[in-house]
Amino acid sequence: MFSINEIVKITGLPASTLRYYEEVGILPVVNRNSGGRREYSEEILEWLELIIALKNTGMTIEEIKAYTDLILQGDETLDARKDFLSAHKMKVEKSVLQTQLHLEKIIRKIAIYDILMYKQTSDKKALL
Repeated sequence: MFSINEIVKITGLPASTLRYYEEVGILPVVNRNSGGRREYSEEILEWLELIIALKNTGMTIEEIKAYTDLILQGDETLDARKDFLSAHKMKVEKSVLQTQLHLEKIIRKIAIYDILMYKQTSDKKALL
């Protein structure tokens, strides 16, 4: 079991975000110890890591909540969950491809600057 401070260190999420995720229902029930402090299981840590991955790849809190709701409905939603994640995967792949194209443009621009700077240096040496 992990304390909220340990989860903060492991995930990098602020404690307020963890509490918010619990409040909006995207974090499964978090157990509390006898002192009333939250205790996070390994399973919840894995779930948080998925939430972070989904969020960092553009999924909204509302979409994560919809996905969480499907999970809570049980195995009869396996197809729907797979379809949900497959659709998100396609969006992420499209975004990665677009980012790759942008990166290639940036790399080409840097290469142009390298050529221009090399010519500038060569021209200065020729004048000496």
